[in-house]
Amino acid sequence: MNSQTKITKESKNKIRADFDRAPLSERLKAKYLNTFFYKKVISYLFRFLLLLGISYVILYPFASKIMQSIFSPADLLQTDVLLVSKYPTLDTYQYLITENGYLEALLNTGVLSLMCAVIQTFICAFIGYGFAKFKFKGNSFIFGLVLFTLLVPHKVLASAFVQHFVNFDFLGILESTLYKWLDWKTGLHGTYAPFVLMSATGLGFKNGLFILLFRQFYRGIPDELEEASYVDGYGTFKTFFRIILPCSVPMLITVFVLSFSWQWTDIFYTNLFLPNSDTVLLTSNAFWSAMPATLKEISETVLLGNLTATNSYSAIVMNTAGMLVVAPLVVLYLFCQRYLIQGIEHSGFGGV
Repeated sequence: MNSQTKITKESKNKIRADFDRAPLSERLKAKYLNTFFYKKVISYLFRFLLLLGISYVILYPFASKIMQSIFSPADLLQTDVLLVSKYPTLDTYQYLITENGYLEALLNTGVLSLMCAVIQTFICAFIGYGFAKFKFKGNSFIFGLVLFTLLVPHKVLASAFVQHFVNFDFLGILESTLYKWLDWKTGLHGTYAPFVLMSATGLGFKNGLFILLFRQFYRGIPDELEEASYVDGYGTFKTFFRIILPCSVPMLITVFVLSFSWQWTDIFYTNLFLPNSDTVLLTSNAFWSAMPATLKEISETVLLGNLTATNSYSAIVMNTAGMLVVAPLVVLYLFCQRYLIQGIEHSGFGGV
């Protein structure tokens, strides 16, 4: 075996030495004028064009919305303006922020999304740890019910949720005390309470998916780590908070980002539980559909009843409102991107 290895190494060294002593033209011909090199170039070209095409399809809509958000009404009257503005302006952003209550909506949506995301992250981590590390009767069946919540359409349960929180009471105490004192005639409906209660009981928006992610992640943590903590005198809860949670920071951040993002852009539950509330949210029609009065006056003055240009300008204002809604999420993803990738990679440990 050793002699064969020695011969192989000596043969390779001899071939390399002969190649280095060959003329430059011969070396270039041998290196580049061969089938392997052509296949490699074609492969690289194909991958480059494929990625370029995919990037164009994905990024072009965002790029066009960003470019059009600085359009002025005068740009819409120019036949040669397609994507790059001749008269760029930030007036659309300015009036959306000042006249449509953007900062108030940003604060309210941030508070609601942050509250739900923190509660969901902790509760789902706790439940996922139980499913992953504790063997009890009915574990698989109960976990199957958790996955079933991902399959049930939200609209099927909409009326049941509304009735539940309109008539929600605890031991007959809330209706006679809290509701009467705060003058809540529709119970908890129309407040933040349904979001908090659903998040805290594992029934919130996408909670089934978050429990699945945590279960998969915790199944990848060695049992010896917990056994060592038990030997050191740690109990179940102390092990979870002192040992398991610090090990699961990437997954905690991943679930927090996903929960925050989905709650931030949620329309269904927001309109369901806060239909007539005075609370202004970025997901409500109060911010999206209402064009600032100043922009409306500017468009009427400049466009002079041009219906096509007016409709185009209304669409641009709506797209700009969308940019303002998405902007905080983009910043969040930029800061958490590394942890987000790590969490998704580690969630596959152990299989389903």
